[in-house]
Amino acid sequence: MRPLTDRRPKVMLPIGNKPILEHIIDEAVDAGIREFVIVTGYMENCIKDYFADGSQKGVSIDYVLQEERNGTGHAIGCAEKYVDDRFIVLNGDMLISSVQIKNLIDRVEDAVLTVKDVDEPCNFGVICTAGDKVSRIVEKPEKPPTNLANAGIYLFPQSIFDYIHKTPESPRGEIEITDSIQMLIDSGAIVGYEVFRDAWIDIGRPWDLLAANKHVLSGLAGNIEAEVEPNATLQGEVVVGEDTVIRNGAYIIGPVVIGKNCDIGPNCFIRPSTAIGDNVRIGNAVEIKNCVVMDNTNIGHLSYVGDSVIGQDCNFGAGTKVANLRHDGRTIRVMVKGKKVDSGRRKLGVIMGDDVHTGVNTCINVGCVLKTGRCTGLGEVVK
Repeated sequence: MRPLTDRRPKVMLPIGNKPILEHIIDEAVDAGIREFVIVTGYMENCIKDYFADGSQKGVSIDYVLQEERNGTGHAIGCAEKYVDDRFIVLNGDMLISSVQIKNLIDRVEDAVLTVKDVDEPCNFGVICTAGDKVSRIVEKPEKPPTNLANAGIYLFPQSIFDYIHKTPESPRGEIEITDSIQMLIDSGAIVGYEVFRDAWIDIGRPWDLLAANKHVLSGLAGNIEAEVEPNATLQGEVVVGEDTVIRNGAYIIGPVVIGKNCDIGPNCFIRPSTAIGDNVRIGNAVEIKNCVVMDNTNIGHLSYVGDSVIGQDCNFGAGTKVANLRHDGRTIRVMVKGKKVDSGRRKLGVIMGDDVHTGVNTCINVGCVLKTGRCTGLGEVVK
């Protein structure tokens, strides 16, 4: 997820102007859960400072630090001292629904996994079934036996910790929860599965934020707390925070969410599925479409930004243009850890880290990644 996670853990990346983890907690609260244990690691204080003890949401939150990133099984094992009964485990990098959590709570088997039918199961843990039970689970197999992927929501008995303690390291050098589950199955425990029929978005790549953001905004209910000048137009479901000004000539088509203390326009065009954070400035005649724009960013006049994720504290020089579509219409490939990865998206602009500054008339090609602190020159073409 870098460069977006250079200054924050992945679970704190915003979608719909709320961290991923907050969406997960809110859905769990809607399902009736009131006690949480959050296993932290990288930049743990970012999470603890934001959620504190959970009292603002009417829940209790404890934190436990996973000092070494040693796999999902190890992470769950870190929470053992807080658990004395059956419990739900939720991965922190996905969008889920309260309905799915409620369905798990109501199940009577020893353990239950949620699964999703996916096109590329080799990227996930994959299950085999025998009737309504799980007979086998394999983590990221080269030759998947089925298309039923582990969706990262579990109902476990307290005894799962016994199997986590017995689980050897995998070839990847990690304690895999899938191996612990297989040991639980082999012991004779009844492990069921729940097919994920609601929306399920696994946020594993930077561009997955766009799909997640679009999904969240699709359920948006409009609310305007801002000053809207007389000749601005807002259509559809639009949320605008307090102390924001929408200037004359601005044209906003929802679903769109705009944070607090922003200055929008004049004469800008903000198109659907866009989330703009707090303290953002959008200049004259700017067009933004299907983007996540984080706090404290300035997009200068005469700029175009589409299908992009923009970090905090960025500054776009006037006339910055972001390309988001290949001429041949093929899906866009992105450089990830030195390798080109197919995003699966026909439209994808830029993934921009924090504190990036573009010079006047910068042009950015499709699928570019700009590292944190990058500066471009006057009229530079970024490929």
